[in-house]
Amino acid sequence: MAEYGFGNPEVVEEEVDILIIGGGMAACGAAFEIMKWAKGTDLKIKLVDKAAMDRSGAVAQGLSAINTYMGDNDPADYVRYVRGDLMGITREDLVYDVGRHVDDSVHNFEDWGLPIWKQKGDEGKKLRDGGAPVRSGRWQIMINGESYKWIVAEAAKKAIGIENIRERVFIVRLLNDKNDPSRVAGAAGFSVREDKVFVYKFKTCLLVCGGAVNVFRPRSVGEGSGRAWYPVWNAGSTYSMAAEAGAEMTLMENRFVPARFKDGYGPVGAWFLLFKAKAMNAFGEDYQEKNAPDLANYGYDAYADGHKMGTCLRNHLMIKEMKEGRGPIFMDTPTAMAELAKNMTPKEIKHLEAEAWEDFLDMTIGQCGVWAGENIEPDKEMSELMPTEPYLLGSHAGCAGLWVSGPEDLPGTPDHYHWGYNRMTTVKGLFTAGDGVGASGHKFSSGSFTEGRIAAKAMVKYAQDNAGFQPELERSTDDIVEEIYAPVRTFLEHKDYTTAIDVNPHYITPKMFQFRLQKVMDEYVAGVSTMYQTNAAMLKIAERKLEMLREDSLKMRAMDLHELLRAWENYHRLIAALAHMKHIQFREESRYPGYYYRADYLQIDDDNWKCFVNSTFDCNTGAWSLKKVAYQALIRAEDEPEAMSRPGAPV
Repeated sequence: MAEYGFGNPEVVEEEVDILIIGGGMAACGAAFEIMKWAKGTDLKIKLVDKAAMDRSGAVAQGLSAINTYMGDNDPADYVRYVRGDLMGITREDLVYDVGRHVDDSVHNFEDWGLPIWKQKGDEGKKLRDGGAPVRSGRWQIMINGESYKWIVAEAAKKAIGIENIRERVFIVRLLNDKNDPSRVAGAAGFSVREDKVFVYKFKTCLLVCGGAVNVFRPRSVGEGSGRAWYPVWNAGSTYSMAAEAGAEMTLMENRFVPARFKDGYGPVGAWFLLFKAKAMNAFGEDYQEKNAPDLANYGYDAYADGHKMGTCLRNHLMIKEMKEGRGPIFMDTPTAMAELAKNMTPKEIKHLEAEAWEDFLDMTIGQCGVWAGENIEPDKEMSELMPTEPYLLGSHAGCAGLWVSGPEDLPGTPDHYHWGYNRMTTVKGLFTAGDGVGASGHKFSSGSFTEGRIAAKAMVKYAQDNAGFQPELERSTDDIVEEIYAPVRTFLEHKDYTTAIDVNPHYITPKMFQFRLQKVMDEYVAGVSTMYQTNAAMLKIAERKLEMLREDSLKMRAMDLHELLRAWENYHRLIAALAHMKHIQFREESRYPGYYYRADYLQIDDDNWKCFVNSTFDCNTGAWSLKKVAYQALIRAEDEPEAMSRPGAPV
């Protein structure tokens, strides 16, 4: 032990009323908002972040646009947009709730110093004073966002107080109450910088640790290993910890497969929306228009109206071209830039070119590296597009996550959509927001921040309503420490068995464990190697292999704190992967073509499957329970002026 300098951690125990777990946009929203509602109370509030808030979460490097801002738009139209993009199934109450509150968050961002582009004549006018933003789409506004997260984090830290924040502590376990297993009572984790374990007791907590990346084998391997669109430190911790605490999950079969610039993973949205670039196949054809009739073959056309179609359907048409030998797919950036330049001065053209580069310098600098390394000037040469490996998330063009209670003031909301506290899961006292909330995509950064604010208000009320609750953890502190440091114990006990420290019959390194997980998910659960296809037989093999990996997870080693971090991240990825696989296995249709295909059920089956798929996990037995839950439309379609709502599929 002395040789490696750790293994007997100091234990720090603390009791608070409210614990916020995470440091991304949702956590910042909660931290900013919560003190407003806790003012005048004696509530003790703490935020714990695996990283540092300034650069934590999906917006860590920066962003070139705020993707959700209503302005003159109706939140009901926002619901219709999200519903259409998510193939007809979404929690409309949650989406509407974000839509009616999100603008206030964006106005705060601007007040705190975030530069937001304005239309000519409104350059000095703020949004809240009527300033017209530069839009790159109906819902997106352009920003200079290289310091976006810094700005938001600073406001959050000022609001909650530095003394109430603990950074560089990785929470890995939620702990239920000893006297009431349906209630969360604590959380435990470890410092990624010091040999310490932290154990918290609380009345309520907000679990906002982002989505999951590196569950599937990435397209970029070898030299580009580790390169991904979504942040590599998002390990599915929200999903795994909540699932093991008994929380109900929803739409975990849904994943996001973004189309990105090949190899660099650079986002394409600004090029499509702001610069009006078009994608084409290798023969210069508009493949989207060319293949649109194909959508009717499996019922996909019900969710497409010309070029107006969901993200997954646009992916589907791209994948079809590639499978049939008409790739690669290119974005025609030179034509777009040339068309824009026709009515511009040389100075304006130069500014436009600078913005085109800044779009990536703000948030995906690796893309600039790829272009520079391959001598590509995107304004002069077309760039390849490619769908990435899948990601699990709940705030972008995906909606995997937890089943939560919604607002109670929206007319027509069914009883099974709310149970008292907004954004509380089915486990009492456990709240989530952002990527953690299922069935409510397209929140993006501003919506995640807003949802954190919504949850914060509800948590204060919950804590006050349960002021007499005395948390008692289901397990002893000694047991908790032993579980968290089990990979360390495994290493120290067996490290001398072989001369090669990474090759040992008694343990597996976290890196090798991750490779195994990614291989299984890629080859059997519809990754890039199968062109996103799977079937019942493949999923059965995945089920067996993932259960074996669950056994192997108990043998991961940690020779230092960094490996301990990686071991727990990969355990969380495994539980998230199991949930994803189980849900795809259960839903016998291809609801999200272009994200994944059930090759044995290629159609969309609205009669039987226009519903939520929900699951619960028993961490003691490893058993999953899945069920259908009725979907309810609350916002009428534009072509339905009479009826305000329609029933969902039978369950």
